[in-house]
Amino acid sequence: MKNQSSNPCILIVDDEPMIRDLLENTLVSTDFSSFFAENGKQALDKMSKRLFDVVVTDIDMPIMDGIELAKRVRADYSADVIVMTGQIQKYQYDEIISIGASDFVEKPFSPREMILRIRRVLQERELKKETEKAHRELKRSYIDSIHRLVMASEFKDEDTGDHIVRIGEYCTRLAGLLGLSDEFIDTIHYSAPMHDIGKIGIPDKILLKPAKLTAEEFEIIKTHTTIGAKLLSKSRSKILQMAHEIALSHHEKFNGNGYPRQLKEEDIPISGRIVAIADTFDALTSKRPYKDPYPPEVTFDILKKERGQHFDPDILDCFINNFDLFIKIRGQIGPSENGDGHNFMFSERDRVNGLKL
Repeated sequence: MKNQSSNPCILIVDDEPMIRDLLENTLVSTDFSSFFAENGKQALDKMSKRLFDVVVTDIDMPIMDGIELAKRVRADYSADVIVMTGQIQKYQYDEIISIGASDFVEKPFSPREMILRIRRVLQERELKKETEKAHRELKRSYIDSIHRLVMASEFKDEDTGDHIVRIGEYCTRLAGLLGLSDEFIDTIHYSAPMHDIGKIGIPDKILLKPAKLTAEEFEIIKTHTTIGAKLLSKSRSKILQMAHEIALSHHEKFNGNGYPRQLKEEDIPISGRIVAIADTFDALTSKRPYKDPYPPEVTFDILKKERGQHFDPDILDCFINNFDLFIKIRGQIGPSENGDGHNFMFSERDRVNGLKL
């Protein structure tokens, strides 16, 4: 379905032939492409076959009145609605606008007034489109800047870029499976990749060390959470606010034995609880300077063993119940790194950190 004319398409809906004739004669002198219907049902039939910019409708009509038509148009189509009525006592302006109409014209009206009203609504539509386009471009630029900042923190890793893309995808899918709001899902998609941005402040000799970390080195590694939180603090952006929350909380554990604040259970923000699982899953299934990738079945067992310990039980249940989906995402983004289950061995660092089946 498309607008077959480059001119604005206007649909006039009124059961009175005299009104339709008046508006047809009025609009013929404009650059509008005009169409006509006798009631709401007939109007919706026309709208199912063609895109309209503005629908001008009477209220009192047989079969489907203008109030119901306006509601249906605003729910199912992108067209603006102008309501015209002679029943000013019955319908107040604010009531008409509350159903989604863009304007209200009282009968009787002058042809010039109707043209001016339609042009005003069309101008507002164009302004809205330009505003939305500018907003999308600004958001793309904003997200690109964030991505570049995160890439700087991940640049030392062989897996540069792929890890942060996967984290965003895991968290987006998991938040959706948990039934969280669309706003939360969209925000965590962009926020989660910033979870380790604080690693930009950790020395390479510690960050990339293949062998066991000393106690002192591990304490330094842990500070990436607070470094990241400082980098992301005091922003008015919802994305950066959640990123700050995640940076500070994604290494907390459900049992209270995590860091840096030893938060427990629901005291850990849900964003941090989601990222904790996604980040651990990706680390286990990926090659790191200190380890080879672990096989899916080993990863599954490690995650399941940490139910109620490291991870929120409900969120983990959702993750492992959809484990194949996350394995698929892992295989689609970045190099395939399925570990060899037959020759599998825990890395020295993971053995020291207590990972065992």
